[in-house]
Amino acid sequence: MKHSAIVMALLVWFSPVASEPIVVASKNFTESYLLGEMIAQRLERAGFEVDRRFGLGGTLICYEALVAGEIDVYVEYSGTLEQTILKLGKRTSIEGLDEHLAPLGLTLLSPLGFNNTYAIAVRKEVAEKRSLERISQLTEYRDLRVVVSHEFLEREDGWPGLQRVYGFDWIPGGIEHGLAYQAIDDGSIDVTDAYSTDGELQRYDLRVLADDKEFFPAYLAIPLIRDDLSPLARAAIEDLAGTLDDSSMAALNASVVFEGEDFASAARNHLGSIGFDIAEERSNGFDNGEGFSKEFDNLVRNTKRHLWLTAIALFTATSIGIVLALAVFQVGWISRAVLYVAGLLQTIPSIALLALMIPIFGIGMLPAVVALFLYSLLPIIRNSVTALVTVDPVLRRVATAIGLTRYDEIRYVYLPLAMPAILAGVRTAAVISIGTATLAAFIGAGGLGDPIVTGLALNDTSLILQGAIPAAVLAIVTELVFEGVERVLVPRHLKVLEEPA
Repeated sequence: MKHSAIVMALLVWFSPVASEPIVVASKNFTESYLLGEMIAQRLERAGFEVDRRFGLGGTLICYEALVAGEIDVYVEYSGTLEQTILKLGKRTSIEGLDEHLAPLGLTLLSPLGFNNTYAIAVRKEVAEKRSLERISQLTEYRDLRVVVSHEFLEREDGWPGLQRVYGFDWIPGGIEHGLAYQAIDDGSIDVTDAYSTDGELQRYDLRVLADDKEFFPAYLAIPLIRDDLSPLARAAIEDLAGTLDDSSMAALNASVVFEGEDFASAARNHLGSIGFDIAEERSNGFDNGEGFSKEFDNLVRNTKRHLWLTAIALFTATSIGIVLALAVFQVGWISRAVLYVAGLLQTIPSIALLALMIPIFGIGMLPAVVALFLYSLLPIIRNSVTALVTVDPVLRRVATAIGLTRYDEIRYVYLPLAMPAILAGVRTAAVISIGTATLAAFIGAGGLGDPIVTGLALNDTSLILQGAIPAAVLAIVTELVFEGVERVLVPRHLKVLEEPA
């Protein structure tokens, strides 16, 4: 280890510094945060600048971001690559996985040393009462409340494959992975999926059922990188190969989940324990125990980003939506077509829309703004078109009779009378955007969704509230602001109509 560190230091000393930071990402669960932080700290100690993009919304978003070049490295699992990403449908070696990834410009480094396979966990008292030891026994107890994570419910190496191999003839409910442990602890559910190295297994004293039909493949944790990552950075990450086993990874997870240690400190302590120089202490933005000042700074930063995301999207949607409504409202079939398309966009689940945008816009603010813009269009266009179409025909004929131009008709007749409904549409869009913007954290855009995502990963209610409460307050303040704007603008426009031409 010491020789490796000396060689690395010499290579960095005699090599040019990278012009751009290396983007290290993680998924939105505890272990992924920890592994991402270990890689980030190792790279920083090797002399690289690192940009952390932690808490991305699951496998699809991380992988698509890597393929698109938005991130440079994250830790993936061999079984996930085999069954979910590459959809090979058979057990494949790491070398075989690498062959399939090569055409995509991606490379697997050496495994970190542990196998975090899927597992089926049961409340201890339930397992003892029913003498549950194996997954196959679940077929005998149809009354058990089985609820699994949303990703597990859809993955081929999750419930669909498990159902096929074990013969289950029911579909369980879905839940966020981080919340499943709290639900099983308070007795709301009996059975859920788990990762075999989860710290929550120890925290909640859960019984892991034996995979007696050997359905779950190996899930070796392996850094997945882009081919264009520098050889020096690769070498720094390779130093982490084989430095974790199942028990040490479970202990690290437990130190965060059960003991309240933050990701950065836990990663730093582990690196120090295996012989690496401990990097200078750095906050990951979600550290606990740093006092009110730190929490307040995080709140201000997240709120500013949240407002910025919402404001850009809302301003753009309002400008385009009103102009579009004015352009099409007099042609029935065109206005219906526009409303149909806007309504169709509204039916696409938020996280799916964000994931679909990654190949086009990457990750970060841009795809988040585009998604919020698309979700804001429907209420603005619908209210605007409806209000413009229902303007009193008598007033329209009067406007024509007194010789008003098309521009004057819109300015002095249509817009003043339609303004209350238009503002109501913008108001609705604003509230929708504030709520939906919390999902922007899943693609690295920040905002008030950041503490929510991290809180879900840690099952930390206080962190979740740090994002949820400010978002609710913003929605209330927005309602009050628009109420004031309506009182000011609507009477003014109506008075314009009453003035002599």
